[in-house]
Amino acid sequence: MRKSGILLHITSLPGKYGIGTMGREAREFVDFLKKSGQSYWQILPIHPTSYGDSPYASYSTFAGNPYFIDFDLLKDEGLLQKEEYDNINWGDQEDQVDFGILYNQHSHVLRKAVDRFLKNPDREYEEFLQKNADWIDDYALFMALKDRFDGKAWSEWPEEYRHYTKENAKKWREEMSDVVNYYRVIQYFFSRQWNALKKYANDNGVEIIGDLPIYVAMDSVDVWSHPGLFELDEYLVPTEEAGCPPDGFSAVGQLWGNPIYRWDEHKKTGYEWWIRRVDYLTKMYDVLRIDHFRGFDSFYSIPFGETTAINGHWNEGPGMDLFQAITNKVGEKRIIAEDLGFLTDSVKKLLADTGYPGMKLLQFAFDSRDPGATFYAPYNYPKNSIAYTGTHDNNTIQGWFDDILPEDKEYAIEYLQCHNPEDRHWVMIRELLKSPSDTAIITAQDLLGLGSESRMNTPNTVGNNWKWRLKDHQLTDQLADDLFRMNRLYSRNLD
Repeated sequence: MRKSGILLHITSLPGKYGIGTMGREAREFVDFLKKSGQSYWQILPIHPTSYGDSPYASYSTFAGNPYFIDFDLLKDEGLLQKEEYDNINWGDQEDQVDFGILYNQHSHVLRKAVDRFLKNPDREYEEFLQKNADWIDDYALFMALKDRFDGKAWSEWPEEYRHYTKENAKKWREEMSDVVNYYRVIQYFFSRQWNALKKYANDNGVEIIGDLPIYVAMDSVDVWSHPGLFELDEYLVPTEEAGCPPDGFSAVGQLWGNPIYRWDEHKKTGYEWWIRRVDYLTKMYDVLRIDHFRGFDSFYSIPFGETTAINGHWNEGPGMDLFQAITNKVGEKRIIAEDLGFLTDSVKKLLADTGYPGMKLLQFAFDSRDPGATFYAPYNYPKNSIAYTGTHDNNTIQGWFDDILPEDKEYAIEYLQCHNPEDRHWVMIRELLKSPSDTAIITAQDLLGLGSESRMNTPNTVGNNWKWRLKDHQLTDQLADDLFRMNRLYSRNLD
C-alpha cells in the first residue's frame, strides 16, 4: 500500500526544557501524524551524542540518549519535583537547542531522579539489566570512566584503562559501582519512556523508522571494548579512517574520522557484533534505515593522519555475505537502504539481492553537475523505493531553491511549474506524493516551507548543526488537513 510520513528528529520537538523529549510533545506529534494521514515517523539515531552533538557520532550503538528523557514523566512517577528542573534556564531561543546548557545542567537533574529510584528499585529494573547485559554493563562502565577522566576520549585515558579486558572491566565496575549504577538507571528510564512512546505511536497507526549509521565513533564503548574488530595498531591508534573520495562537490573529498572495520575479523565471528546490533535496533524500531549502504559493497578508506581524502583507496566490503548472515539469525526485517550518491553496478546488484528499498531524493534530479541526475527524477522512481524531499544532510526546499545554480533553478521551475516562490515546497511535496514510490517522506521543515535557517546539518561544518527545533503550535490543524487531503488525492494511507 502507498504510504507517507514525516522526518523529524526527537531533538527537534518543541518543549520547555531545552530539547525535544519522549514526553507530551512527542505524543502530540504522533497525534498530528495521525490527523494528517501519515503512516511513518522517521527519526535520526537516538544514541548518546558526543562532542559536536551529531547523532551519527555516539558513545554507543545500543544506548539511548539521556537528553530525550522527559522530566515531567519522571515527576509523575514521584522521581522529580517540578522546581528541580522548571526554574533552570534551558536556553534563550525557542527554535534552537543549546547543547552547552544541556551538558552542564541535564545530568544534575537526572541524578536526583536516579538517587530516588535506587532507594526502592522495581523488579522490572533487574529484568532490564539481565536482558541487556551484553551491552549495558560495558556502556555504564565506559561512561563512568569518562567521568573519572574529565570527559577525555578513551584513547587519552591512562594506559591501564585504555586496554579493555573482561577481568579489568569487572574490577572497575565494582570500584565505581555508584557511577556505573547511575548510567544503568538512566538507560532504564530511557527504555521505559521509549517503549511507551512507541506503543502510543503504534496504537495510533504510526510506525517509527529508525536509523543505523554504518560506522561508529572512535570514542565509543564499541571500539574500546572490541578493538580487534577495527583497523587499529598495537597501540590502539587507527591505521585507516572512513570518508569519501573527491567528487564534483568536493575537490579534496571528506574525512569522517571513524575507524574502519576489519571485515575479515567480523566474518570469523559469523558477524556476531553486527547481528546483535541489527537485532536490537529492529526490535527498537518498526523499520530500520541503514546509512551509507554502498559502504557494504565497497568502502573508501584513508590512511590515518591524512589531512584530505585524496590519498584514499577503495576496499571490498562484506556484501551479501553480511546480510545473509543477519537474515539467517534474525529473520526478514523491514530495512531501508540509504543508497544515495555514486552507485556502481555492484552496489545496485547488492541492493537488488537484498530486496531492500532504496532512497530517492527529489532535489538531486535538478543538479546539472551530476550526469546521473535523471535517476532521481520522479518518473524514474521504482515502486520499491522511499522518496524524500530531503534528508538531515540537505538544505530545505526553500533554502535549496535560493542556493542552486541559476540554470538548475530555471529547469526546476519549468519542470515543476512552480512560478510562485511561496508555493515551492508544496509543489515539490505534491510531486513526491504522486510519484510511483511506495513510500514518501517529507521533512518537517519542508512541510512548513522553512528556509535554510532551519537546516539540520551542513556536512563538513561544525558548530551550528543538529540544533533546529519546532516552535510550539507550528504544526496546525489546518496544515494537517491540507496534508491529509493531498495524501488522499494520491492514494496514500487509505486504510
